[in-house]
Amino acid sequence: MYFTYMNRELSWLAFNRRVLEEAEDDRNPLLERIKFLAIVATNLDEFMSVRAAALMDQAKAGITRKDFTGYTPGGLLCRIMKRTENLVADQYRTYRRCCKELEQQGVIFRTFDELDQDQQQAMEAYYYEKVFPLLTPMAIDQSRPFALVHSQNLYLSILLKHDIDPEDEELYFAILQVPSNLDRLIRLESPAGDRRTAYMLLEELIKRGLSKLFSDYTPVAVDVFRLTRNADLTIDEEGAEDLLEEMEKELHRRRWGTPIRLEIEQGFHPEALKLIMEEFELGSGNLITIDGPIDLSFLMKLSSSLPGQDTLRYPKAEPVYPPEFMESEDLFKVIRQRDVLVFHPYESFEAVNDFIADAANDPAVMAIKMTLYRVSGDSVIVRSLARAAEAGKQVTVVLELKARFDEERNIAWAKKLEQAGCHVIYGLVGLKTHAKVALIIRQEESSLQRYVHIGTGNYNDSTSKLYTDIGLFTSHPRIGEDVTALFNEITGYSTPHDWKALCVAPSHLKPALFEYIEREMAHAEAGRPARIVAKMNSLSHGDMVDKLYEASLAGVQIDLMIRGICVLRPGVPGLSENITVRSIVDRFLEHSRVFYFENGGDPQVWLSSADWMSRNLTRRVELMCPIYDVRLRELAIRYLLLQWGDNVKTRQLMPSGKYVRIQTEGTPVRSQFDLQDQILSWKSDRVR
Repeated sequence: MYFTYMNRELSWLAFNRRVLEEAEDDRNPLLERIKFLAIVATNLDEFMSVRAAALMDQAKAGITRKDFTGYTPGGLLCRIMKRTENLVADQYRTYRRCCKELEQQGVIFRTFDELDQDQQQAMEAYYYEKVFPLLTPMAIDQSRPFALVHSQNLYLSILLKHDIDPEDEELYFAILQVPSNLDRLIRLESPAGDRRTAYMLLEELIKRGLSKLFSDYTPVAVDVFRLTRNADLTIDEEGAEDLLEEMEKELHRRRWGTPIRLEIEQGFHPEALKLIMEEFELGSGNLITIDGPIDLSFLMKLSSSLPGQDTLRYPKAEPVYPPEFMESEDLFKVIRQRDVLVFHPYESFEAVNDFIADAANDPAVMAIKMTLYRVSGDSVIVRSLARAAEAGKQVTVVLELKARFDEERNIAWAKKLEQAGCHVIYGLVGLKTHAKVALIIRQEESSLQRYVHIGTGNYNDSTSKLYTDIGLFTSHPRIGEDVTALFNEITGYSTPHDWKALCVAPSHLKPALFEYIEREMAHAEAGRPARIVAKMNSLSHGDMVDKLYEASLAGVQIDLMIRGICVLRPGVPGLSENITVRSIVDRFLEHSRVFYFENGGDPQVWLSSADWMSRNLTRRVELMCPIYDVRLRELAIRYLLLQWGDNVKTRQLMPSGKYVRIQTEGTPVRSQFDLQDQILSWKSDRVR
């Protein structure tokens, strides 16, 4: 007997468990396993500060209504904290094992007392020159209340005894922030003849030098702690006169978000812990004791920067420039002749950068319109847009200020673009603009020609090396007309468009998907080929799950590749026996959204920015775009089916809610490692 749905939050924790399994997997290179440990840490931080925080707010408000998966906020929060505690315990068990393996490879972590005399002198010099000037001890007493503790920063809890008055047995309490603008990993100089690479953690060095911060006091207990606060923002968009200014205020208020989780190192002094717990009004259910260094995100830098250890990493995989654009220096000429599909990170994001840069430099380009959601810190695209505006072109940028945890960066980019003369739009009230689309309008002979790029992922050249995404370059007139209408709807007062090619959320995408699912049901009932293959990050929309159950009962074969959250329960007799759900966790983050409908033997393939979640289908501006070119459609189907056949890094979701590794039968297929060569081969076939 199974419940009809699985819970979204518990499904997300199951995804992070799959990430941890990659850190545990001895078949992965050691430094890649270290990287997965860091990813687990950063994933948990975001989950706690947003999802767990929302549940805590609901529980405190006395909400006891069950969600559609059968949980009350309080009950679900208890289960989340217990599973998180178990996950963290396994994470640190894996960390200790990896440290032993690193030591066998000549990479060691040291405390101050384990250093030789020369190393200790070098560390003392580093402390007084680089660290000591940045430290600010904050005493806590009747005249000095608890200072603001920033979310997800490391702090030292310090109990002290007075040296001058031996009869004074009172313990004095202070906290000290570990500077977040210094490298947490300190590389040590190895003694002559020692080929090992040694590191020390910054907080260990600071612990050693505390006596210089507290004259006449002796530290009795020094422990590390880290607080996580509610990081969700509440913006009154309708009442805000200036959304950018309101967002800046809200980001400032985020510093005082409700405490959600307290991480402490083992052996934490009970008196200090009591003071901290009382200050933050936290119970034991919000406390996690860490057997190791708190916050393993520092391992990300170690995995990428450790010198001379390439054998402990995946083989280098340099993205190739799309071969279609190698045929001519004129990208617009190529796109005018045919559509181009680009697969990241196997193919270079430079093609997208060049598309916008060429438009900025081209005198024939009259206007550029573009959406931006998450942008890299040093964005070639933003610089190109600014240059285009300065050159007198009409540049319109829909820049989403509410992209979670990228708000500050996007505010900075908005100001830069406005200073350059771009028209910057912050999107529609109540909706995030999550669609990824660029429109270039170019004067050609006696008419204007539209060129479009539509992607499944962000315009971010950093994450494009780490995420799998697909981009479509096209000059198809129906797509160009729809994209023009989309920008007019976002920036002006246009009424909803009669879409010719695109499906656009929040008004049109969900009904269109339902229509295509129902069409597959009709094909199945008529005995025609009926299949849905959908690849996405998450599936949590209750109505969508019900529609897929309905299609399964009608005989439609449904194959879902869902990296993360999935509330659908596959393989349940009489409900979902025609549905299979698989998840790939490997070197790259699976991020593309691709939907394939068999359509009775006349298949359709769509690219989309949207997952099948409530927020994507009802509270965001999203789009889904068809692949019209038959050869490109075949290419996208090959891509999907190759990934579906992965038998090395795929796990299948069971009716029970557990994920089980696919058993390798015959030739191993590791899709991420096979795709780069396969895509180039497929494209050369297409050219021939």
